[in-house]
Amino acid sequence: MMVVAGSFLVLLAVRFNGNIPGEYQSRLLGFLPVIILIHLGANLAWGLYGQIWRHASVAEARRIVFAGATAGALIFLVNPLRAFPVPRSVALLGAFLAAMVMGAARFQGRLRRRSGVAADGEAATRVAIVGAGDAGASIVREMQRQSQPDRVPVVIVDDDPRKQGRSMLGVPVVGGIPTLHEVVRQFGADEVLVAIPSADQQLINDIMDRAELAGVPLKVLPPVRDLLGGRPSVRDARDINIEDLLGRAQVTTDIEEIRAVVGGATVLITGAGGSIGSEIAKQVAELEPGRLVLLDHDETHLHDVAGQLDRPAQLDLTDIRDRDRVAALIREVQPDVVFHAAAHKHVPLLEAQPIEAVRTNVLGTYNIVAAAAECGVDRLVFISSDKAVRPSNVLGYSKWLGEQLVLLLAPPGSRWCSVRFGNVLGSRGSVIPTFARQIAAGGPVTVTDPRMTRFFMSVRESVQLVLQAAVLSEGGGEIFMLEMGEPVNILELAERMVRLSGHQVGTEIPIRFSGRRPGEKLAEDLQNPEEQASPTRHPSIVRLTPIRIEAERLDKSIREMEHLVAEHRDHEATELMVDLAKAPARPVADDLASPDRRDAWNPLTT
Repeated sequence: MMVVAGSFLVLLAVRFNGNIPGEYQSRLLGFLPVIILIHLGANLAWGLYGQIWRHASVAEARRIVFAGATAGALIFLVNPLRAFPVPRSVALLGAFLAAMVMGAARFQGRLRRRSGVAADGEAATRVAIVGAGDAGASIVREMQRQSQPDRVPVVIVDDDPRKQGRSMLGVPVVGGIPTLHEVVRQFGADEVLVAIPSADQQLINDIMDRAELAGVPLKVLPPVRDLLGGRPSVRDARDINIEDLLGRAQVTTDIEEIRAVVGGATVLITGAGGSIGSEIAKQVAELEPGRLVLLDHDETHLHDVAGQLDRPAQLDLTDIRDRDRVAALIREVQPDVVFHAAAHKHVPLLEAQPIEAVRTNVLGTYNIVAAAAECGVDRLVFISSDKAVRPSNVLGYSKWLGEQLVLLLAPPGSRWCSVRFGNVLGSRGSVIPTFARQIAAGGPVTVTDPRMTRFFMSVRESVQLVLQAAVLSEGGGEIFMLEMGEPVNILELAERMVRLSGHQVGTEIPIRFSGRRPGEKLAEDLQNPEEQASPTRHPSIVRLTPIRIEAERLDKSIREMEHLVAEHRDHEATELMVDLAKAPARPVADDLASPDRRDAWNPLTT
């Protein structure tokens, strides 16, 4: 009522330049009850009452306009019956002014949100959106509809010159990606959101560079194939991840070729609860094996991975160090394919307790491959490491010995191999999650040495290539090396993670150098100089000509290691691994898988 009365009084004052004649004042006051009743009836007829206005949209705004037009028409028609109690211009325009004021009152929450003020009065995050396509429009619309927004769109950046200089849903489209950092500063954006689900790696890298220049955090939408229902949402926006930071293009694999090997087969995965083993389990399960057996000594991790599969799996709570149990299990399962991923992997821990590396990574691997050889397993893939190349720590020596065991125990005609790669992104205890936690806690970020470099690959990517290597294997315990791209400087990686989180390196998040830990190299290798590399039919997988030691010496050393482990003689066990790595070795000859070579060491009698 106050809005209606005030609107007509204001217009009447404007009509007479602020000096309203007394007769018109009295006429308006007498006519106001009619005007108010007409507005109330029009509002009621158009359903303006009983609405939750903080969620109001275009439909509610349309009702306000129609209600105002109806009230204006009725007042204009009723006005002459009263001998023009108010000027006709006031009678007609007063209704529209009242409708505008009522609309503004009802949509004030929406107006405040679009201006960047959250419902609680706090300033919402001002977002610069990259991409003026359908995904960008969907994101802008969703932000504007939020009842209590934490983000508001303030500007859109797009490389299409036909869109620049226009606006989308009231948000200006300004410039292209090369000027993103300038646009961010001009509009005072607090964050950049990439609303291009089809963006390739190069485009993401360009946007990251500009976001770093502007000093604001960056969020991206996942690919269209990963979006729920295929529709982008603000909820889908994620922080920049390590794959984005490293700028690696994702590899492709021949899924049908892998399915031909794994589909319908009995597959055994050791270490199935670990980072690599669990991802192998997930990808193998998608290929519909006939029987999937998951082995791990940790019941929690084993239970967790089983819950992530879309098909049933046999869970076996077994420690690979238990030789009799491992042999009995493999005899019972009779696997067609074995993926051996079980291992200890943390360098500092194994440097302090080398016996555990020998017990699990060497003797445990021996238990698996010996039992697999006894049962005639056709395909076996051993998950190795770049640390097995010219090893400098206990982990590296133990992984190198694992490669030797696979090489020397592969049954004739079998297709066994080792797959060697570097650091796996996001695996438990890896550097990336550690950096992320340190940044979230306000620092400092700990880097061992400013010169340190590492190879990185995502878990999914590395496992895809592991499965592909199982298909490529031609037998004899060969070694495959995964193409890891260029090594990454750890200090530069840490600094970029800090900047893309919206912080300043040094002033807001300090970086502290802790010094190299025992056994750590400054740089890792993926290939020994003596190992000859040859391409495979997959561009990301290289076949290496293995270098092997004498079977008799390895046989004797394995027996000796068993005694050293039983007596907890750490130092001597480490020395034995080092001596083996330095022992004379030679490239594997063409008769690698011949029975004569295996006669020197029969694992069934060990």
